[in-house]
Amino acid sequence: MKPVIALVGRPNVGKSTLFNRLTRSRDALVADLPGLTRDRHYGEGRVGERPFLVIDTGGFEPVAKEGIMHEMAKQTKQAVAEADAVIFLVDGRQGLTPHDKTITDFLRKSGRQVLLVVNKSEGMKYTTVTADFYELGLGDPYVISAAHGDGVHDLVNETLDLVFGARQAEQEEPEEKQESGIKLAIVGRPNVGKSTLVNALLGEERVIAFDMPGTTRDSIEIPFEREGKHYTLIDTAGIRRRGKVFEAIEKFSVVKTLQSISEANVVLLLLDAQQDISEQDAHIAGFILESGRALVVGINKWDGLTSDRRDEIKIDLDRKLSFLSFAKFHFISALKSTGIGPLMKSVNSAYAAAMINLSTPKLTRALEEAVEHQQPRRKGSIRPKMRYAHQGGQNPPIVVIHGNALDAIDDNYKRYLEKHFRETFSLIGTPLRIEFRSGKNPFTK
Repeated sequence: MKPVIALVGRPNVGKSTLFNRLTRSRDALVADLPGLTRDRHYGEGRVGERPFLVIDTGGFEPVAKEGIMHEMAKQTKQAVAEADAVIFLVDGRQGLTPHDKTITDFLRKSGRQVLLVVNKSEGMKYTTVTADFYELGLGDPYVISAAHGDGVHDLVNETLDLVFGARQAEQEEPEEKQESGIKLAIVGRPNVGKSTLVNALLGEERVIAFDMPGTTRDSIEIPFEREGKHYTLIDTAGIRRRGKVFEAIEKFSVVKTLQSISEANVVLLLLDAQQDISEQDAHIAGFILESGRALVVGINKWDGLTSDRRDEIKIDLDRKLSFLSFAKFHFISALKSTGIGPLMKSVNSAYAAAMINLSTPKLTRALEEAVEHQQPRRKGSIRPKMRYAHQGGQNPPIVVIHGNALDAIDDNYKRYLEKHFRETFSLIGTPLRIEFRSGKNPFTK
């Protein structure tokens, strides 16, 4: 599971600047829902081969009792609860403040790994900029400049080392992993019917299901079998067992959703037919696409709608989720268990497409057919020349095309190739990525 790092501190200490540097100025997902302020951002970062999730929080006022500061404090506390480690930012130019001491008291009680980081330290001596902050009792401060990038790389590596060290200590004996089958994550906004669908898939009397106890940030995996096929359900709804009946606490957690998508082979995005397609639905769909996961879309609560309303919903889906044209859409009722059979068949097909093995001769032949039907446009006097293709990865399938001057190929032609490969190999339900690799021209000099 990707480590989660929360950025915490009083207003204007540089949290957003550090967030943008860690995520390379790309917000993976912005939660804009009742109870989640716009100042709470979630993004993906990577240092070398180590990916992580990072949360940017609003200015933290732990003792705020009302108003927007109270709401922001609630969200920061939630972020700390979801995090593996907390980077506590303070301002090296302003020095220690009473506000910093209040935040320290809260973080000390949280039980999380806390790294004290002095920001805005460019041009200052370490001893000068850190002297005041030893009073907080959080160990040696790290000194960085989020604006200039000084010390950020080492800080993140140190944070990830702490997280992985703590995880290894918790895992006293590695358990033998059983065959998990298709890893399926059911994601969607609260109250779209995730828990009802889970119950329909598992059945109330199932005894093969289990939950993993822990905090709200722990992943819950539930193995189940359907028509002879094995699946592992990766929970995003907070499923807990009471007796033999599964109940889902519909608590929206962006971190959990992002982690579950990353861990899954196939993602089932559940939408509510009785509500409009929201910006949040599109955000989640965009993250699934960016993660390269196979996808099936379920439109729940389809029963009881008039034919006019159904037509309106289909038009809305075409307009707002047109970028998911590779995925199968199913109109279902989780409550009445209608449409679930075809839905699960699409899950199986999407998994097969995502994990497909494509031989180099077959890919090269398909490439030649595409070029024969439509050649790439010239760029000046240069026409790109594609020679052969091979598979560069799975989940999602990656097609690597070799040739000369391939950097001259435009996005339209790339989309044409993607469509051609998708149709040739029946790749339904999975994104497809195309990479170009140009050979060196010996006559460039």
